[in-house]
Amino acid sequence: MSKRTKNYLEKRARVEEEQYPIAQAVKLLKEMKKSNFDESVEISFRLGVDPKYPDQMVRGTVVLPHGTGKETRVLAIVGEDLQEAAKKAGADFVGKDDVVQKIEKEKWVDFDVLITTPDMMKYIGKLGKILGPKGLMPSPKAGTVTKEVETSIAEVKKGRMEFKVDKTGIVNAGIGKISFTDQQIEENIREFSRAIQKAKPNALKGTYLKSMHVSTTMSPSVNIDLNTIES
Repeated sequence: MSKRTKNYLEKRARVEEEQYPIAQAVKLLKEMKKSNFDESVEISFRLGVDPKYPDQMVRGTVVLPHGTGKETRVLAIVGEDLQEAAKKAGADFVGKDDVVQKIEKEKWVDFDVLITTPDMMKYIGKLGKILGPKGLMPSPKAGTVTKEVETSIAEVKKGRMEFKVDKTGIVNAGIGKISFTDQQIEENIREFSRAIQKAKPNALKGTYLKSMHVSTTMSPSVNIDLNTIES
């Protein structure tokens, strides 16, 4: 077992097992910050689902009102008629055959999100072995295969992200930076929580959202009182 640092143990000692109202949880995260860099704020939902059953899979997208604090590099693979609009919407890289060839031949994946239109999937489909393992393959469910290219690019640049439950029933994601104001962090948490609730499988019986924790890159997690999320 790896040893915890003195700094971590000091922080851990301040976090009780009880659940904290959302505002108090955010305040506690701020008080625990001791590092000299802008730590990421991360959220973790424990869900009462068994992802091995298709009808209990949880996935979706969310547009965080204050973004993640991280610059998202967007590649748009679209027809010539949409390329200028994609650039104006904020895409960092735009192209069609040239970009497909670059990915195929050079294994180029220096971007975070790929947005395309349905008619382009016949070209992108062959890139599955390269894009798939990196989590970069576009899909309609994630809103990255769409006819509304400009809207999709703008939302991703603003802070839209895809989430998916893992095999243990957990959803983890970065939702901002510790330098955000308390209100900004709270509003991002609430919006993500609403997206999780919206993604609840219809077939699920029993408790869906079991717990929610927030933490920073260097801090222990803080348990949020679920009754205070929408208050």
